[in-house]
Order: sequence, then structure tokens, then C-alpha cells
Amino acid sequence: MALFARKVNNYDLYAGHAWYVPGVGGMFGLLGWFLIGNLLGSLVVLLLGAFVPADVVAKYSSLIVYPLSFLPAMIYAAHKSRMNSLFDPGYKLSSANFGPYKWWSIGLITVALTFATMFSADLLNYYNMKVTNSIPALKSFYDIVSAALEQMTGGPFWSSFLLTAIFAPIFEEWLCRGMVLRGLLTKMKPVWAIVISALFFALIHMNPWQALNAFIIGVIMGYVYYKTGCLWLTMLMHFVNNGFAVIMAQIPSTQEYDFFVEMMGTATYSVLYVVALAVLAACILAFKRIPVKNSYGNIDRV
Repeated sequence: MALFARKVNNYDLYAGHAWYVPGVGGMFGLLGWFLIGNLLGSLVVLLLGAFVPADVVAKYSSLIVYPLSFLPAMIYAAHKSRMNSLFDPGYKLSSANFGPYKWWSIGLITVALTFATMFSADLLNYYNMKVTNSIPALKSFYDIVSAALEQMTGGPFWSSFLLTAIFAPIFEEWLCRGMVLRGLLTKMKPVWAIVISALFFALIHMNPWQALNAFIIGVIMGYVYYKTGCLWLTMLMHFVNNGFAVIMAQIPSTQEYDFFVEMMGTATYSVLYVVALAVLAACILAFKRIPVKNSYGNIDRV
């Protein structure tokens, strides 16, 4: 225990998980704990409903339920890490290998990459929605999921922003990049690790409409993590993506649209789409300039 305590950097939020490096089996184990956390959150909602007015529960319960969904997985990972720290090497959840770039320039490139990915994926997501909603059974499921998501984010702007743009990047990046991708990178070829972790990211969204977008941005975030080892950069991407969506949902003129392609004329959209693809390619090339130190990427060993 003392050895473990000396290793932990008190300024690193995730340092206590560095010695747990899950493979594919561990990934499914974390998924199981995540599902248990969801059940725990549901029980909390039921308990709150007995003491708190229903309208208050509907607006604010997600702020409690969502973090609780990740709590069992985080406790389990901390326990495994504490045991492994006595014998096994650890790998930092967040490093800072930026190659030729300063922290501020890599941050700007990351923000540009996020917007370019969002716009580039828009058309695929649009057609994914049209195809899936043309299937009656999936359309019925979509209506149920939409109602649940609306209830989850249907509170005041500050609560929706806190849940979607703050909590989601912190907890989902810990799980999907910090634990799953970091572990898989040490077990298999990087391309497979990135793809599998992106599929895992899509899976935890639990519906086929968000899943495609989650997979696409999950691949891009996985590449950023592989090249830099920096969890804070993928959190920034997650924050920009989700925060932008929440803000757009508050603008009356855009509330009736789900996709950029629906908001714009064909000519404007086509030009911006080409620009987005060019920016996407340029940003990926910028990250390609960062040299990779190890077969598992630029994740620092502890």
C-alpha cells in the first residue's frame, strides 16, 4: 500500500488507475461494471421519486445518476490497479507527448479537428437516421430513446451543459480512452485497438443513431490519444463536440434541425463540406508529424 501511495501523483486525477491495463476481457468486465452502475442509478431514481417531486427528479436526477453509472467501474479499476502496482508496470492515463507542437498549438489543432470531424460526419449520420427510421421497429425504438434523452437533458441549460459537456468528457474519456484504449494498445496492433475502442464507445451510447457518430469521432479521438497519450486532448474534443450540440439546441432557429445538411442550402453545404474534409485531412497530417516512441503509442510508462 505504501509503495502504491508513493507512486500516485496527487495532482493526477487518474493516477490511481495507471496499473490496471485491461485487454479485451477486461474491456467487457468494465462494461459489466458500467451496466451495474446504470442499474444503481436507476435504483437511485426510484428512491428519489419517493421523496422528491416528480418534475424535479425529471430535470435533475441525471446529474446524480450519470456519475453513479461509472462509479462501480472506477472503484473496480482502482482496486485492480492497487493490486497490480506491487508487481506490474503501469501506463499513465494521460501523458503530454506533443512532438513539435506547444500545448496551445496542439489545442487549437484539436479544436479544428473536432469541428471538421463533426461536419464531415454529418452526411453519414443524416443518411443513417433516414435508413434506420425507415424500419418501423427501429423507429418505435428511436421514439423511446428520444423521449429518454429529452428527459435526461430537458432541464435548464446549465444542467444540460454540465451533464453533456462536462460530465460526459470526464467519465466517458476515462472509460473509453483512458482505460479501454490504453489497455488495448498494449495488447494488439494500434489500428485494431483504436477501432475496437471506438466500437466500445459506440456501444455504450446504447442506440444506433448516436452509435455511428460516436464510432467516427471515437476513431479520431483514438488516433489523437495514440499519437499524444493525452487524455486531456480527447476530453477537449468531447467537450467541444457535446458543448456545441447543447448550445445549438438552445438557438430557436436551429432547434428544429438535427443535421447541418438540413439547415443549409445545397450549394453552401457542399462548399463547407469540402472545406471540412480539407481541414480534417490537414489536422490528421499535423498529428502524423508527432513521432511515436513505442509500439503502443506515446503513452508514458509509470
